[in-house]
Amino acid sequence: MKIYLASPFFNEEELKNVEVAEKILFDRGFDVFSPRLNEVRSEENIGSPLWSKETFMNDRRFIDWADAVVMLYYGNYSDSGTAWECGYAYGTNTPVVVVHLGKDSNLMIHEGCHSNITLEELKTYDFDKMPYTPYEGKMF
Repeated sequence: MKIYLASPFFNEEELKNVEVAEKILFDRGFDVFSPRLNEVRSEENIGSPLWSKETFMNDRRFIDWADAVVMLYYGNYSDSGTAWECGYAYGTNTPVVVVHLGKDSNLMIHEGCHSNITLEELKTYDFDKMPYTPYEGKMF
């Protein structure tokens, strides 16, 4: 199983959670692409037009490669890049498993995914059967 791990990693909490999710998925034997671990190294500086284009194309290529996308989602706060990755996966019929780390959810996220789970549930989620799990928390 090839998994693309979509997650922001811009602050201490996000870094901690994406590292935990990476470890869970790697320990389960999955082939995992995490943008945090695969940042594009460009001859130009981070933030340059070339770096931007290469990063976008690389991430899109690995979403296309994946059998499933796991998205770490912080509720009302949502990183726009992570939300785009989730929407692109949905649009290409790649199942998205959303790991809820916030206190609420935007309907476009939880309705546009295959399953809604916690970080703890990621340890045992059945990626072979991909059971549907609806979101049951506060939504908007």
